[in-house]
Amino acid sequence: MHIDVISIVPELLESPLQHSMMKRAQEKGLLTVDVHHLRKWAVNEYGQVDDYQYGGGAGMVMMCEPLTKAIEELSQSRRFNEIIYLTPDGNTFNQKTANRLSLKENLLLICGHYKGIDQRIRDNFVTMEISVGDYVLSGGEIAAAILVDAVGRLLPGVLNDETSALTDSFQDDLLAPPVYTRPVDFRGWKVPDILMSGDHKKIEDWRHEQSMQRTKERRPDLLDE
Repeated sequence: MHIDVISIVPELLESPLQHSMMKRAQEKGLLTVDVHHLRKWAVNEYGQVDDYQYGGGAGMVMMCEPLTKAIEELSQSRRFNEIIYLTPDGNTFNQKTANRLSLKENLLLICGHYKGIDQRIRDNFVTMEISVGDYVLSGGEIAAAILVDAVGRLLPGVLNDETSALTDSFQDDLLAPPVYTRPVDFRGWKVPDILMSGDHKKIEDWRHEQSMQRTKERRPDLLDE
C-alpha cells in the first residue's frame, strides 16, 4: 500500500510513522508513506498556502491553487483509490472503514488546518471525508496518523500474528473481552479458571459472552447497529 499525505506541518507526522508497527510495515516494504509539504506548491515566494475567507469571519482558509497543484502532480505518479480529507465534519472513522481502506492500493490524505480547505477542493477532488471524533484538533496531521496506523496494521504481514487483528475491538461490532497473563495469582487476584482449562471451545464461548456483556454495558449503541 502507498499513502501520500499533504500537510503544512509534516514534522507532526515524523514520530508516529517511525516507530513500532508503522516502522515495521515500512521496513518490510508492505507500506510506503510519503508526506508532502504543501508549501512546495505555494502561490508565491513567501510560501503562502492560505488566505482570508470570502464573506468575512475569523480564521484563514487553505487555498485552492496549492492544493490543486499538489493533488494533480501526485496523481501523475499513481492513481488514487481514495482522496481523503481529514475534517471534524466528516464521517466518523471506525474499524469497518479501516478494514475497507486496508484493501486499497493508493490513498491520498489531505490534512486540514485553520478553518479548513476551500470547498471547491472538496467538491472536485475529495472522495471521502473522515473525522476521528466529535472534537477539533489543531490540524489534520494527528487524524492522519490515526488513520495510517489503523489501516497499516491490518496489512498482511505487519502483525506477527495476523489473527490478532481479527479479535480486536469493533471487528465484529463487539468490544474485546478481558485479557490476562502471568502470574495466575497476583495479590489474590486470580485469572478466571476457564482460561486455564485448556478447553478451547469453552474459552471461545466465555470470551464471546464477556464481549457481549462488556459491549452491552459500555457501548450498547454497537448492539443496536
